[in-house]
Amino acid sequence: MRSRSLTHVLAASTLAALVPALAPGTASAAENPLEQYTGQRPSWHRCASDSPASYQCATIKVPLDYSRPDGKKVGLAISRMKTSTAAERRGVLLLNPGGPGGSGVGMPLGMAGQLPASVKKKYDLVGFDPRGVGKSSPVSCGLTADEQNWERPYRADKFAKDVKWARAFAEKCDTEQGDRLRHITTRNTARDMEVIRGVLGEKKISYLGYSYGTYLGAVYTQMFPRHADRFILDSAVDPARIWRGMIQIWGEGAEPAFTRWSEWTARRHSTYRLGKTPKAVRKTFWDLVARADREPIEFEGRKLTGDDIRSGSRGAFFSVREGADSIAKLKKAADRGPARTGEPKAPSRPTQPAFGRAAPDDNSTAAFWTVVCADTRAWPRDPERYRDDAVRAKKKYPLYGDFGSTIKPCAFWKKDGSEPATTFDNKVGALVLQNEWDSQTPLASGRGLHRAMKGSRMVTVAGGEGHGVYGTKSCADKTATSYLTTGRLPAKDLTCRTPASPRERGFNKLPLPTPPGLPGMTDRL
Repeated sequence: MRSRSLTHVLAASTLAALVPALAPGTASAAENPLEQYTGQRPSWHRCASDSPASYQCATIKVPLDYSRPDGKKVGLAISRMKTSTAAERRGVLLLNPGGPGGSGVGMPLGMAGQLPASVKKKYDLVGFDPRGVGKSSPVSCGLTADEQNWERPYRADKFAKDVKWARAFAEKCDTEQGDRLRHITTRNTARDMEVIRGVLGEKKISYLGYSYGTYLGAVYTQMFPRHADRFILDSAVDPARIWRGMIQIWGEGAEPAFTRWSEWTARRHSTYRLGKTPKAVRKTFWDLVARADREPIEFEGRKLTGDDIRSGSRGAFFSVREGADSIAKLKKAADRGPARTGEPKAPSRPTQPAFGRAAPDDNSTAAFWTVVCADTRAWPRDPERYRDDAVRAKKKYPLYGDFGSTIKPCAFWKKDGSEPATTFDNKVGALVLQNEWDSQTPLASGRGLHRAMKGSRMVTVAGGEGHGVYGTKSCADKTATSYLTTGRLPAKDLTCRTPASPRERGFNKLPLPTPPGLPGMTDRL
């Protein structure tokens, strides 16, 4: 039988992390001010009428401000699929898809089809929408579709307009959310995870987090090391780069991917007709960019500028075949000239599951920037710093550098986070998984998290393409499954090679969220 006493659920050291600094007049940590949260008994119910009965959802309450546990509360949507083999059950595997801003309540159902049976025998799969996201008291800034598009190139003649946009974005969020913005942070989401652990009556939690979820999981291990069991951090965020550096690294990482793509494509000139040498392939691409800057190229019902091509191609170049297919189609469209008929085609966007549609239209974008701006106090405040950085980055990383370095809403964010960013100094065991060619969290980023987590081991998939490793029939799957089922980390860091790309292996990509405001390649080209 599971004990629900707070001595079991929340030790004194845990309370110190859970309650950062109690406000004057609030009960002391020794008086267990959070028992009202960890003692909750969720009212589990079927998540949706058309979902399996085993897929259950509930809502729990957590404090908005953990230094005021008796103050305002926010709802946290959680979900689970229990293991059917109680005799082999180890505990729970908490799941996070990334973001920030990604909904996780659907992950138990989605990952049930991806994870091996040996893992599902060991764990209940548990998902949740992080605070401010989806069904968990979603944030909204009242942003229009155009205001949500933050992927903006640096242009000297448009920079003043972009500064105005960034300021208006931040002001709308402040008007809509006020002081709440300070508390939508990664550290508070880690505290929410600790409450979930207590509510479920577990001594420890295991965890599988992708992309931003790697940083969230790493923060949890720092704040609650004694309650971290087996942690897999897949496609990792470098803590030293949060968060401006993680956007800027997209420009840095795109250049070697572009070089690799041009070499691969040149060897297949008979197929793609883009150039017989890498230099010729790159010239074909930049000629298309220059041509679109002079006159937009009509492609699949849309008119693409050179900047559209640069930004839309960045992610595709990490998957050489997809990049070559897309640029070859674009070149054919450019050579044909303007289409005579047809209505413009709106960019496609993924449809949320039925149980997740209550969130405002701008929720994922608002949640993304709320976390990114509040997590760290390192964002520059002077717009001219962004201008200078963008000019330099465009020269150094011409494909995407200026997009990553130009002005962002955080320059005008009025509510700094309630705490400084997390410093890592623990030796908690964890397994970091990383594809060599990942467009969202490049290899250098994964290595950065591995360095920060002294007790981790890293598996690098040489030649691996795409964002997300575990569950993609990767060569790293065996190591990850062994760790989850036995608890044994590899004795040393490993490098393996997956023979073919996910598409060639007949695998559909993991349903990980694209950062809000960044349509995928198929939405651009």
